Amino acid sequence: MRNLNEDTITQAVLARHADMSDERLQEIMTSLVRHLHDFAREVRLTEQEWEQGIKFLTETGHTCSDKRQEFILLSDTLGLSTLVTAQNNRKPDGCTEATVFGPFHVENSPEHALGDDIANGARGEPCFVRGMVRDILGKPVPHAMMEVWQADEDGFYDVQYPELDALQGRATLHADADGTFHFRSIVANPYPIPHDGPVGRMLAALGRHPWRPAHLHFLIKAEGYETLITHVFRDGDPYLDSDAVFGVRSTLVADWVRHEPGIAPDGTQMKVPFYTLDYDFVLNPVSSER
Repeated sequence: MRNLNEDTITQAVLARHADMSDERLQEIMTSLVRHLHDFAREVRLTEQEWEQGIKFLTETGHTCSDKRQEFILLSDTLGLSTLVTAQNNRKPDGCTEATVFGPFHVENSPEHALGDDIANGARGEPCFVRGMVRDILGKPVPHAMMEVWQADEDGFYDVQYPELDALQGRATLHADADGTFHFRSIVANPYPIPHDGPVGRMLAALGRHPWRPAHLHFLIKAEGYETLITHVFRDGDPYLDSDAVFGVRSTLVADWVRHEPGIAPDGTQMKVPFYTLDYDFVLNPVSSER
């Protein structure tokens, strides 16, 4: 087809997809093309603006590495990650809500026994975390696998330190037969997402801050239940209502309780102040309707 113009180009592109064998891919690409073309028409996109957009996406790709995923940051800060998470994780009332995955998860994190100090040298005030994994009827979920990860007191994850020889502030744990779990870590603090790259410059141009409220990440799996990816947020944090990645849910906010030096929940004599966090997770059975 020749001599296409701004009124005919969209249908010409879609016609090229007519023989696609993958119906789902055809559905996605048809909608993508229509929305992209409608966007360009709506804002009357200039050639210079189009070139700047291409440069931005190219730089975003160049910023990605095995330690940093700039495209996830872009998706997070535009609210797309939260939208996709929400529409794919509808759960009955009473189940722990899901939230964004984030860019700092690591496959095959170190296995730890319950009660271990998973900080493994990460800087921060000591914190003892405990709780239960159960189902919506209150029944314990035995031996649930839990991955936990968090930033240190300076706001950095272990993978952001190229000089580290061992992972810190993350672990794979398994709940007891009665669904309970406990471990030692460090206090969660607010931190800015990496903002020295294209996503950071985008936020600055939009007049937005890069801060996330203090939180712990959890990924929980158990046979017969939907996998849960979520955070637990620290109550009182100044960024709970302006999270840079739109991930906060009221049901996920909990209190980190400060204690003076003394006996910790695991029996350790603490010479410095410490914190405790108690939080239970409620999993949704696989068979439950969304």
